[in-house]
Amino acid sequence: MFSYRHAFHAGNHADVLKHTTLIALMKYLTQKDTALTVIDTHAGAGLYRLDGDYTETSGEAKDGVFRLFLEPKVPAAAVKRAQPATKTVAPTDTLAPALQDYVDVLRALNPQFAETGNPAHLKIYPGSPFIEQQFLSGRDKLKLFELHPTDYKSLTGNIEQLGVGRQVSVAREDGFEVLKTFLPPPARRAMVLCDPSYEMKSDYARVTACMADAVKRFATGTYVVWYPVIPRPEAHDLPRKLKTLAIKAGRSWLNAVLTVKSSKLTTDTEGEVVRPGLPASGMFVINPPHTLKAGLQAALPQMVALLGQDRNAGFTLDHGG
Repeated sequence: MFSYRHAFHAGNHADVLKHTTLIALMKYLTQKDTALTVIDTHAGAGLYRLDGDYTETSGEAKDGVFRLFLEPKVPAAAVKRAQPATKTVAPTDTLAPALQDYVDVLRALNPQFAETGNPAHLKIYPGSPFIEQQFLSGRDKLKLFELHPTDYKSLTGNIEQLGVGRQVSVAREDGFEVLKTFLPPPARRAMVLCDPSYEMKSDYARVTACMADAVKRFATGTYVVWYPVIPRPEAHDLPRKLKTLAIKAGRSWLNAVLTVKSSKLTTDTEGEVVRPGLPASGMFVINPPHTLKAGLQAALPQMVALLGQDRNAGFTLDHGG
């Protein structure tokens, strides 16, 4: 169960969607004076090297975050092509605010890149813990959980370098199980990010059960689930089950999906089967801020235009409640 390492996937197209959404959520939720508790159930290592062995081996960042900087502007025509027929989003020559906020976070962690604008100087990539911590005020708390022994050790060291004291806690525990002990939070404001590796098929059912229990314990929290869109029944069932859960609880919901390529298997010139890798991913949010839909509606067509790899690239953005 410990074979998955996010370092291989850091900065890929799924991270662009996940972290753009996360930043939009954190910006909104930290505006209020009341303390916010943020719980990250599968925190990972916290920071990743885009010039490290893991990332360079997979090459996924090259088809992810680096594509945002290879073109200084988003072609208006490309944005227009990326839109679903039922959506009308005005073409633009600049990054949407939500994507620009994502880029600004990356620049803050990479001073040389911020100065030169050269993608070759983009070397440090933040995982969700570092993104979350950047938006916290002194009254807020961040609770991080990671079971992988190596990633837990890295996460602990990375967080210690921030010098934030007790504001951020790190524990080597099962995030699915420990979440219940923190809900409801003392100040009655919380955001939970549930982002498992889905390495084991049972993760899909655990996500649903975990979110159902969380909403029951603390109905007004904001619950965020990242999930892969792959040819597996459990993957396709997960957003449907989360939607049903939210509707039954009388809570609002939002589901954003970014597709960059086909999920079909192909064959190379020697007849060997070539797997496409991750073709799409989604972010499901229970109790989303009212601003999130508009932010993603502007950003998603640009993600498709910049990250799309074939004619199957596209996005969906659904909401209710």
